[in-house]
Amino acid sequence: MSSVETELQAEKLPERASLFDKLASPDLTMAFVVIIWGGNFAVLKTAYSQIAPFPFAALRFTLATALMMLLLWWREGDVGFPAGSFWKFLWLGVVGNTVYQALFANGLAFTTSANSSLIASTSPVAVAIAGGLIGLERITRFTVFGLALALGGISIVVGSRGATLSSRTILGDLLVLASVFCWAAYVLGMRTVKDNISSLRATTLTMITGAPGLVIFGLPGLIEMHQTHWQGFGAAGIFGVIYSAALALVACYLLYNRNVRLIGGVKTTIYGCVIPVIAALIAWPVLGEQPTWLQAAGAILIIAGVLVTRRK
Repeated sequence: MSSVETELQAEKLPERASLFDKLASPDLTMAFVVIIWGGNFAVLKTAYSQIAPFPFAALRFTLATALMMLLLWWREGDVGFPAGSFWKFLWLGVVGNTVYQALFANGLAFTTSANSSLIASTSPVAVAIAGGLIGLERITRFTVFGLALALGGISIVVGSRGATLSSRTILGDLLVLASVFCWAAYVLGMRTVKDNISSLRATTLTMITGAPGLVIFGLPGLIEMHQTHWQGFGAAGIFGVIYSAALALVACYLLYNRNVRLIGGVKTTIYGCVIPVIAALIAWPVLGEQPTWLQAAGAILIIAGVLVTRRK
């Protein structure tokens, strides 16, 4: 039996699992996730030139939640909460979606992409420390060594792209840092969801409970945009909503939460350390920022850290 089949059994998936569930490995699916999330920084920064963070978050989460509900209804026949699970999914949705997205989106608006990607990449450390303290994550010497390698590589890659602390970015930096702790709580909370609840249902229910708060936050901005007939909201904003809703939220959240339950929170979140590398590669053709040999060395350290952490 392969390691992937063993991991899939750990989630107790139905016997008639889809071809995707049987064949897609955590490594392959997380590669897709980090590519999408790596591009999301540039997409968000571009969209924010046309629409404020809160109205944007309201639009993307409304669309993503609708798509998730349709997918859940198609796959499992209903979109209800399992008995006794409402309050768990309420706090997971509020912390992992409402508060996290509000902090991250506004933090990104007040700091640089380099700073935000560096700070966001510390989430594996937050998950490892918190998960180890409460007994949800098993922290081995390979975990510690892998995290150290990955964070060292991140510092090199992002530092060479201009990540700096200053009074101009401190507010945004602190907001992004607070979002890291919210994400760690969300990841560890998803680890405690019962095995008889699929990753699709768990992800959808947290979006159902998290979306209303974001809609409320974004409503004043949406009303103002409606009154001005959506002036200034063009192709970049529309693309940003679709990209960040269908790909960065629906597809990536499904794959991410599935892998959290298969291989654990630390081994999943450490893939996020690769995001600064993806962002640097995207900036090459888009912004003309040619990668340096120093960034290549940092990328090697990051990849080595991920491989060490994934060691059985």
